[in-house]
Amino acid sequence: MMKQGEFEKTIQQLFGEELLKEGDEYGFTNTSEKEIRKIGYATNLSIETVEMAIAQGVDLMVTHHDAWDFIYGLREVCVKRLKQHNIGHFWIHAPLDFVEFGTCTSLMEVLEVDEIISYSTYTEADGELPGIAEFTDPVAFEQVAGRMRNALNEPVRAWRNNDLPVKRMGVLTGAGHSSALIREAAEAGCDTYVTGEATLYTIQYAQFAGINLLVGSHTFTEIFGVASLAQKIAELNPDVEIAELKEQHVELNH
Repeated sequence: MMKQGEFEKTIQQLFGEELLKEGDEYGFTNTSEKEIRKIGYATNLSIETVEMAIAQGVDLMVTHHDAWDFIYGLREVCVKRLKQHNIGHFWIHAPLDFVEFGTCTSLMEVLEVDEIISYSTYTEADGELPGIAEFTDPVAFEQVAGRMRNALNEPVRAWRNNDLPVKRMGVLTGAGHSSALIREAAEAGCDTYVTGEATLYTIQYAQFAGINLLVGSHTFTEIFGVASLAQKIAELNPDVEIAELKEQHVELNH
C-alpha cells in the first residue's frame, strides 16, 4: 500500500523531469488521502470506468485521458461519484505517449515488431512524431492486420496501398490521424502507418502516398500503454494490486 505522496514519487521516477515539465498534461482530477491498496486503470475517465472502479473496490484510478472539456458536464459527474466513494484519480496524457514504455511502444510490442528504430516524440520545433519499428523478416500486411485485430479485439480498418510486405511501420496511437504524421512516416521509409483514428483526409493521403493504413480505436490502441504504466507502478510498489477497468468497444461497431 502507499500514500498519494509515494505515488507521486513513483510517477516522477518513471517519467523524469523532462516529460513532466508540461504540467497541464497530467494531474489529479480527484484526490484521496486514504492508503492506496488497489489501482484500477483504463484509457478514459468516464461514468463507465468510474462505476467499475466503485464496484471493484479501487482506491485510485489511473487513466490516460482526463474527462474531455468538450464532453460537457462529464468531469463534474465523474468527480462527484469519485468523491462519494473516496476514490482518487490520476491521469497522464502526453508523457505516456512519449515515454519509452508508453502507448506507441506498447502497441508496437503487441504487433510483435523485432526492432524499434525510434520512439514517438514531441518537440516544440517538430511537434509530434510517430514511432518507427521494423520486422527483421517482412510480414504479410494481412498478418499484421490480423495481429492488431486479435490484440484489440475489434474490427481494425485496413487499407492496403502498396504491394509490399510490411517491413517498416510508423505508429502513433490515439488521434494520430493527421496527414502530416503520415507524411513523416512515409519520409522515414515506412510502408505502413498505424493509428487510432482516421478522417477522410487520413485515408486519402495514405492512398496518395502509397503507404498502408491500419486504424484501430483511440481507446484500444492506447490501453496497452496504460497497462504498461500500471505494471511498472506495481513493480515499484509490490503491495499494490492493479486491475484493468475494461471499457466497451464504442468506437468501432462489432
